Amino acid sequence: MLSALGDDWDEAFKKLKAQKNCVKYMKAWDKYLRVNTRLASPYEREFPDYPRKKVRGMGRVSFLALLATERALGMAGLKKADGEVCEELHNGRTGVAYGSCMGSMDAIIELYSIDLDNSTSKINSQTYIKSMPQTCLCNLSVFYGLRGRMISTNTACTSGSQAIGYAYENIAAGLQDIMIAGGAEELVAPDAGVFDALGAAAIQNEEPEKEPKPFDKKRDGLVVGEGAASLILEDMEHAVNRGATIYAEVAGFGTNADGTHITAPNADTMATAMTLAIEDAGISASDIAYVNAHGTSTVMGDIAESIATYKAFGRPVAISSTKSYIGHTLGACGSLEAWLSIQMMRNGWFHPTLNLTDVDERCAPLDYIRGEGREMHAEYVMSNNFAFGGVNTSLIFRNTAV
Repeated sequence: MLSALGDDWDEAFKKLKAQKNCVKYMKAWDKYLRVNTRLASPYEREFPDYPRKKVRGMGRVSFLALLATERALGMAGLKKADGEVCEELHNGRTGVAYGSCMGSMDAIIELYSIDLDNSTSKINSQTYIKSMPQTCLCNLSVFYGLRGRMISTNTACTSGSQAIGYAYENIAAGLQDIMIAGGAEELVAPDAGVFDALGAAAIQNEEPEKEPKPFDKKRDGLVVGEGAASLILEDMEHAVNRGATIYAEVAGFGTNADGTHITAPNADTMATAMTLAIEDAGISASDIAYVNAHGTSTVMGDIAESIATYKAFGRPVAISSTKSYIGHTLGACGSLEAWLSIQMMRNGWFHPTLNLTDVDERCAPLDYIRGEGREMHAEYVMSNNFAFGGVNTSLIFRNTAV
């Protein structure tokens, strides 16, 4: 994981327990006219150096994906101490599923400069590679010499979760042994500007620590964030045979489309996605101890999601939103939140939703985790994400330590 919470679980856990979010005032955005929000949750660490030939087609979003994947492969025992990856990654049975909302903004601006300047002077051989939607996917495939399946999941806020789900389905079908799966997003002002124009961005600029406020009746919108997370999915028998450390099992996946509106959420189809995941896992909703909510802190989104969750569970299941700590990381949020859900499940502690003091009465009566967080045993957890375009995803993970 790469996010404002840190690069590993120990660092993230300390910040989650401290109950202080990572939202900041973006002074550099003061130059933008008619943009009300100045809030974001950036990833501020320096990138390491790589040989230019290996990374020349990478913009910031691809670098985020690469660094997350480097660490994931190391944790999975698929990257050697000398930096070389295991030969198994080249045999055609290892693939990659990855997504982001878009390519790198600098490259996109370069690409469009031909219309602005009537010239190609700002376009070079790597401009399109950095700007294309599938830039993370293709760069990871080339960097590691992967010859298996390539699945591009550029579905906005479900990019990371769809990547995990589709990777899981490919392995379950026997089509691949190993899949790199995840999502990434670089922080750029236009992302904040889009939500600001929709009236969906948080604007309590003077007190960044009080934004966002998922499910709270006084919430005023979302905060954009930055980061990446990569998970290594593998056939269970294959992983056991090579002695891999197993963090969790992907137990179920559900995805569908609203088919009703390009931006307005549909509680019925959102609930169906959760039910599909539960059915795929072969369990009951009562077996799931915790739900990591999409929890964007938008009025329509929070209300619809809470109603959908209650409809799928029929009880006040424990729920919280990671976005209250690091904002909405867009294409990365599905994999970031899945990764954190797995780690919380393994450690028996689940973070609260920050800034949630007065639950909106229009939200369903769920067990909203607040205060100090909650210690509890969980055999199964669910992580949900929903995206513009009416894309819904639900992932269920099983605790392999029980």
